[in-house]
Amino acid sequence: MVQCPEDPALAVPPSDHAVGPAPIPLDPTGRDLIGEVARLRARGPAVLVELPGGIHAWSITGHALLKELLADPRVSRDPRRHWPAWIGGEHHETWLLNVIGRTSMLTSYGPDHRRLRKLVAPAFTARRTNAMIPKVERITTQLLDAMAAMPPGQPVDLRAAFTHPLPMGVICELFGVPESMRADWARLTDNAVETTISPEKAVATAQQIEAIVTELVALKRERPDEDLTSVLVAALDDDGSGLTETELVDTLRLMIGAGHETTVDLIGNAVHALLTHPDQHRLVRDGKVGWSDVVEETLRWAPSVASLPLRFAVEDIDLPGGPRIARGDPILAVFAGANHDQAQHGGDANVFDLTRPARDHLSFGHGVHHCLGAPLARIEAGVALPALFARFPDLRLAVPADEVLHVESFMAHGYRSLPVHLGMPATP
Repeated sequence: MVQCPEDPALAVPPSDHAVGPAPIPLDPTGRDLIGEVARLRARGPAVLVELPGGIHAWSITGHALLKELLADPRVSRDPRRHWPAWIGGEHHETWLLNVIGRTSMLTSYGPDHRRLRKLVAPAFTARRTNAMIPKVERITTQLLDAMAAMPPGQPVDLRAAFTHPLPMGVICELFGVPESMRADWARLTDNAVETTISPEKAVATAQQIEAIVTELVALKRERPDEDLTSVLVAALDDDGSGLTETELVDTLRLMIGAGHETTVDLIGNAVHALLTHPDQHRLVRDGKVGWSDVVEETLRWAPSVASLPLRFAVEDIDLPGGPRIARGDPILAVFAGANHDQAQHGGDANVFDLTRPARDHLSFGHGVHHCLGAPLARIEAGVALPALFARFPDLRLAVPADEVLHVESFMAHGYRSLPVHLGMPATP
């Protein structure tokens, strides 16, 4: 592979728009994510699509090609250096503002990415992650106890009662977010993943998130603790060489927001999958498969992040048997497509199968941007799911499966609510 230049002046591409066939508009509500993915894959390895706001990008749905591009140094995540439209001031006040409009390791490239990731990585060492297990177990038990005390026979929104507050509680304890800020965090993070969001709401959401994070930083400067926000504040304040103030705020936005929202959907998707696939649920109850199989197959079959905008070609990339992705063209990583690719997962790739021998999914990414929080997400789901089904063995959906409301987004793959009947709780 050709190494790309590190000099920003050399890296700015010459053109502002993808060139190619007429783009296929994506449904911003994500009502048929997997069906849409299949239709795109049938057209070729890279297909030009139109995202909300008239943005054209190359949709990559195949496992092998996406995995290759995720690790390719000719592909950047930094719009400030490698996307002419963004450099020219376009799309700044749109749904993309809360996705790529901040300076963090998620939207950095080369030395900047390595520097920022190195500062955050100590937050997710195996030792620190494993130390969270007792906290995950404690929060899980508290939430299950609260549900067991609810009036019997009434439907319960499992997202509101369990799948959301658990990851939210864990990540907020990890970063020292006070209880008084958590409700606003939850609301604003939900807004940030909506790809149907209006420009006005996108800007307001960004401003409100920045205000909360700025308040959190000021709190930790005044009263530092053992939490990770205090650690990151110290990285800036000790000598100023670790993080800039903007990078600090944007890094916290990323870690606290992404650190809980994706796990909310992982747990919720797993519950929904088991309740709608009784044969697979029976395999778990009978001990023929483990809960880790449930977690990994859910990650493959229903990835929390269906698609992640955007990456950018640092130079022309000629795809084998496919089109040329021109320098500066945006690229849409479609993880739901890669995870349902029959070339990788067999002819039954669309089937939820806990006995699948090998998964090799891309739900946590690949390459230098592989998700640092993946081990913690697996721990949370691995604790939450068996505890939930052990406490409520008669758990069932309270509405038909096709009436459960999805998040309106082609990025996020999850449910806005998950109405269930708990049944009689078992003795804890």
